[in-house]
Amino acid sequence: MPCLLRPWGHMNYRDSGAHGGMPILFANSLGTDLRMWDGVMAALPGLRCIGFDKPGHGLSATPAQPWTVEDMAQDVIALMDHLGIARAIVAGCSVGGLIAQAVAVAYPDRVSGMILSNTAAQIGTAEMWAARISALRAGGIAAISAAILERWFAPAFLNSPDSLPWQTMLLRCDLDGYIGTCEALAKADLRAHLPALRVPTLVLAGSEDQATPPALVAQTAALIPGARLETLIGSGHLPAIDAPLETAALIQSFAKDLPA
Repeated sequence: MPCLLRPWGHMNYRDSGAHGGMPILFANSLGTDLRMWDGVMAALPGLRCIGFDKPGHGLSATPAQPWTVEDMAQDVIALMDHLGIARAIVAGCSVGGLIAQAVAVAYPDRVSGMILSNTAAQIGTAEMWAARISALRAGGIAAISAAILERWFAPAFLNSPDSLPWQTMLLRCDLDGYIGTCEALAKADLRAHLPALRVPTLVLAGSEDQATPPALVAQTAALIPGARLETLIGSGHLPAIDAPLETAALIQSFAKDLPA
């Protein structure tokens, strides 16, 4: 896969689908890489689907210095510039959704639409993230992986063989990259910026999501003028994984109504 050199290191990305179609950039969640969107991308004919690994995840480098959600938004814009894309739909799940929001806030002229999956303008508290970081430093990702997976997936999916590759992905995540992203999440709060947005927005919630519960997702949707909120029944925190076809259908419907 190709990579883009950034000040903090190399960023892995994948550019697939119809290169003449509307581009969508997909940002992944904490503890996953660009593969979390594979099932969705495969069900989006006619669209140009671009996935990337945020810092410290997948095949991207782990920065030596702390980074923020706003820094990761700049990475998205740098990738768009690298690929010659003037405007795109920006989609993201969880922290990826915060990245998408930060792109829309700082670069509204570059965003033709926004898809926010299982995310919020502020996720958790500084105290919550500090406790998680302390647990990670003490025992690594394996020490808290069971709790993370229960927040990611509804019991039916978690207890099926289909969850096993994603459990492995989580356990193989770079510890410093995971912790650095937790630190970025602890500082992220975009609530004051969202009411000024004028970007077509689709917001997705999972009825069984324990990480960003539907009520929290709905609060963020309510801050964005004109945002459309959809709830995937039976899905957890990562509908791109446990409900890819349903997620893709909602994205396809949203994208077709946007101006080319």
